[in-house]
Parts: sequence; structure tokens; C-alpha cells
Amino acid sequence: MLPENVIPFEQARPVSQSPGSPMKSYLLEKASEIVIDPLVLINLVSQRVKQLNSGRAPLIPVRPSMGMADIALTEIIEGKIKLVEKAAP
Repeated sequence: MLPENVIPFEQARPVSQSPGSPMKSYLLEKASEIVIDPLVLINLVSQRVKQLNSGRAPLIPVRPSMGMADIALTEIIEGKIKLVEKAAP
């Protein structure tokens, strides 16, 4: 029981446009073999998830159980998305 001067705070859960399960670890392991640097992989997946959430179409066939991160990781694994390094000026 809470004291009288404490107000419970409940944070609203974000509403996903495409509900799915959490990111699958085996996809993460396979993608990390392609993009070696974990920080680069995180940024790549994050950027692609933003694109998917803003309405871009997936480049792979999607199952209902796939979350946005799963789609992004699978696209990397299948070679649909590749990291392009910019030349230094």
C-alpha cells in the first residue's frame, strides 16, 4: 500500500504500427557476422526501423510474427541492405 503523499505513475506504452515479438537473437547473431562492429549494426538497424515505421516497404516477405527489427536484420542477412562507407574528404 502506498503512502498518502505518493501518486502512482504509469507510463503509457508506445503503440507500434506493426506489433510483433521482440528481436530474435539468432537474427542478431547472423547479422553481426556481416556487420562486425556492433555500434554500426545498431545504427544500421535503427535507421532501417525508422524507415519502416515511416511507411517504407520491406524488401523481404514479412510474416506476422516479425517485428520491425527482425525485418531490418533479415534484410541485412539477405544482402538487401548493405553498409556503404563514405570516403574521407
